[in-house]
Amino acid sequence: MKALVIVESPAKARTINKILGKDFGVKASIGHIKDLPKKELGVDVDHDFTPHYVTIPGKEKVIRELKAEAKKAEEIYIATDPDREGEAIAYHIAEDIRQPRNSKKIYRVTFHEITERAVKEAISHPGEIDLNKVDAQQARRILDRLVGYNLSPFLWQKVRRGLSAGRVQSVAVRLIVDREREIEAFQKEEYWTIDALLEPLATPANSGAKAPFPAKLYRYRDALVIDREEKEGKKFLITNGEEAQRVADDIRTKDTFLAKIETKMRKRSPAAPFSTSTLQQEAARRLRFPAKKTMMVAQQLYEGIELGEDGSVGLITYMRTDSFRIAPEAQQWAAELIRHKFGKDYAPEKPPLYRSKGNAQEAHEAIRPTYPDKSPEAVKRYLSKDQYSLYQLIWNRFIASQMSPAQLEQTTFIIGLKESGTEVKGTELRAAGTVIRFQGFMALYTESMDEIEEEEGILPPLQEGDALRQADIKPVQHFTQPPPRYTEATLVKTLEEKGIGRPSTYAAILSTIQDRKYVEKNGDRRFFPTELGVVVNDLLVDKFPELIDFNFTARMEDELDEIENAKMRWVDVINDFYTPFKGDLQKASADRGRVRPQDTPTDEVCEKCGSPMVIKWGRHGKFLACSAYPKCKNTRPLEGENSPQKAESTPTDEVCEKCGAPMVIKSGRFGKFLACSQYPECKNTRPIATGVKCPLDQGDIVERKSKRGKSFWSCGNYPNCTFALWYRPVPKECPKCHAPFLVEQWNKAGELSLACIDKECKYREQVKKEEPAATEA
Repeated sequence: MKALVIVESPAKARTINKILGKDFGVKASIGHIKDLPKKELGVDVDHDFTPHYVTIPGKEKVIRELKAEAKKAEEIYIATDPDREGEAIAYHIAEDIRQPRNSKKIYRVTFHEITERAVKEAISHPGEIDLNKVDAQQARRILDRLVGYNLSPFLWQKVRRGLSAGRVQSVAVRLIVDREREIEAFQKEEYWTIDALLEPLATPANSGAKAPFPAKLYRYRDALVIDREEKEGKKFLITNGEEAQRVADDIRTKDTFLAKIETKMRKRSPAAPFSTSTLQQEAARRLRFPAKKTMMVAQQLYEGIELGEDGSVGLITYMRTDSFRIAPEAQQWAAELIRHKFGKDYAPEKPPLYRSKGNAQEAHEAIRPTYPDKSPEAVKRYLSKDQYSLYQLIWNRFIASQMSPAQLEQTTFIIGLKESGTEVKGTELRAAGTVIRFQGFMALYTESMDEIEEEEGILPPLQEGDALRQADIKPVQHFTQPPPRYTEATLVKTLEEKGIGRPSTYAAILSTIQDRKYVEKNGDRRFFPTELGVVVNDLLVDKFPELIDFNFTARMEDELDEIENAKMRWVDVINDFYTPFKGDLQKASADRGRVRPQDTPTDEVCEKCGSPMVIKWGRHGKFLACSAYPKCKNTRPLEGENSPQKAESTPTDEVCEKCGAPMVIKSGRFGKFLACSQYPECKNTRPIATGVKCPLDQGDIVERKSKRGKSFWSCGNYPNCTFALWYRPVPKECPKCHAPFLVEQWNKAGELSLACIDKECKYREQVKKEEPAATEA
C-alpha cells in the first residue's frame, strides 16, 4: 500500500476507496477518537483552560489499527469533513498515529463533494491541518463543558436531580418560553371586513356570461378598512357587527362598476440553492422531517449510496454549509440540463448569483447534486423512501435556482359605487388576481411558506366601466391572531437570524431540548414549553441573564469565527466568558431555597384519605399525588397523559380499517401507537409499523414495550409469529450479504452504528454524530 487515507465513516471510506483504487488504503476512524472525559470537568481552569483529552472508550482498537496501517504507508492523508469538527478529528488522529522517530509527513486534504474530480484534485494538492479551526472547535467544546458541567449541579440543587442545561440550548428554550408568554398575554382585537361576490353584466360590447369573482371593501368614505401602514400595527375601521351590517346595507343600495384596471408585470426570482438551515426548514415544511433526521439522511447521501454496478456514489455536496456559492462546472451542467428538458428560455444568459451572509465560508458550496446523470428518478430504486424524498428536494431546489425568473401579471380591479348614476367618491372595493405569463423556475419548484397566505384568484376579462351585479354582500367577522408557536422550520430560521448557533448545531439543539423534556410538540408539530422548561428557563434568566441573552450568545458565535480566522486567541475568549460566569454561579448557588413547578389542582380525589389530588412533576414526568402529603403519600400515574382521549395526538396519513376515519399517533403507557381519531366512538388501535418486514412471515415489524418499560421490536402478527428484536430495525439492506434490514446498536461510548441482523455477516457501519460539542451545550 503506497498511501493511507483516513476518513470518519465506513460509508465515506467505501466511496473514496472506489475512486482512488488499489494504490490507496482507506480506513475510517468512526468519528472522534478523543474527547473530554465524561465523569470529570477535564479542563484546568487555573492553567489557561488546558483541556485533558482522553481516548473515547471503545476506540482503542480503531487507534491500534490506524497506527499499524500508518506504519506500512508511504504517504498519509487525513480526509475528514471540511469543518471544525472534521479538523479536530484530523488533529487528534495525526497526534496519535505520528511516530516519534519517523519524519513521515501527514497531509490534510479537504473536498466538498465525494466525486472523482474533487477527491483526486484534493489528493494532488494536499495541505496541512488548520490549527485555527482546531482552536475554534476546542473553544466551543470547552465553553460548552464549562457551562454544562457547572450549571447541571446548580439545577440539581435548585430544582431536582437529573436536570442539565447548556449554553446554546438554554437560549433556544428561552425563545419558546418567550413566545408562549407572548401568546398568553395577547389581547385579541375584533374587526370586520365586507366581502362581496360580483358578477359581470352582459352588454353588447361584452356579451356572454362570465363567472362571478370575489372582492373586498378597501376604502369607505375616504378611510381605509384595514390600514396596514399604521406604525403601531394594523388599524381597523370596522370593529363591531352593528357597524359592519350598517356599512354592508349602505353598499347594497349602490350600483357597482369597474372603475379602473391596474396591471403590472412582476418578476419572481427562484430561491437560492440550499444551505444547511434552509434545507432543514424546507424538509420540515414539505417532508415533515425533524432537523436531526434531515441531517442524518443528508449525511448518507453525501458519504455514498450503493448504486448497483456503479458502487458507492456520493450524490450531494457537503451538507454543513452556510454558503450559496455554486461551482462553475455545476452551473454549466445545470444550464445544459435545463435547456434540454425545459427549453432555452428557461435557462438565463448568465448563471444566477446568490449573496451569502457576511460570516459564510465561501470556500464551501451550497448543497447540490454532484452528478447531472443521476437524477432522483434514475437512482430511485437504490434509495430508501426518505433518501429519495430528500434527494429529490435537493435536486429540484438546485436546478430551479439556476432557471430563469417567472413572469407574473398582477391585475387589480378597482370597483366603484354609483348612486342615482353619480359616482360615490371615497368608497371602493378591490379584487386582485395573478396570471403566470412565463413559468420559469416555477415549472419545477416553488419554495413553501411557513404560514399560509391568502391566494389570489384569476379575474375575468373585463373593461373599465363595465357594470357589475352584487351577487352577495356580507360582513365577515375576524379576530387578530397571536404570533404562532415555533415549528422546527421557523425555530431554525429564528436561530439563524439571531446568530444563535451555527448550521452544524441546529439539529442537535432541537433534539436536545426535546430529550430533556423542556419543550414538547403539539398535534400541529409546534413547540410549546413544559412546566419544567418554564421553571428552568426562569431560573436561568434570573440568575444568569447574560448567559441566556440572545445578543451575548450571538456574540460568542462571532468570537468563535474570529478564532478560526486567527483574529482572536481561544484562551482569551474562554477567560472573558468564564470570569463573570463563575461569579454569577457562586452568587446564585449561595441563594437558599429551591424552585419547583407549581402543583396543579385536579378534580381527582385520593382513594386513601379523601383529599384532593394534585399534579406534580417528578424525575420521569407528571404524576398524581395526594395534596395531604406527607401525611398521605398516595400517588398514581396521571390518567389522560397516556389515554387515547386526552393525550396529544399527531396526524398521520393512515386510515382506520374499521370506520375509515384518519388514524393519529398517541402516547401510551407502553410507548406510541396508532389510534382512531374518532375515539371513543371507534376504539381501534394498532402498533406503529417501522417500515421493515418480518423475515419469517413478511408481517410489519412494530415497536412494543416490555412490562419493565424497555423497548423491543416484534412482528405485528404476534402471537402467530414470535419474531422479536431488542434493537431498532432500520429499512436498509445490508450491502455485504443483502440481508433485508440492519439494526441500530449503541456502544458504551454512546456511539451509534448500524449492524447486520445476520451474526455471521458481521457487517457494521458507524452513524456519524451531529456536532458532539453541541450535545452538552
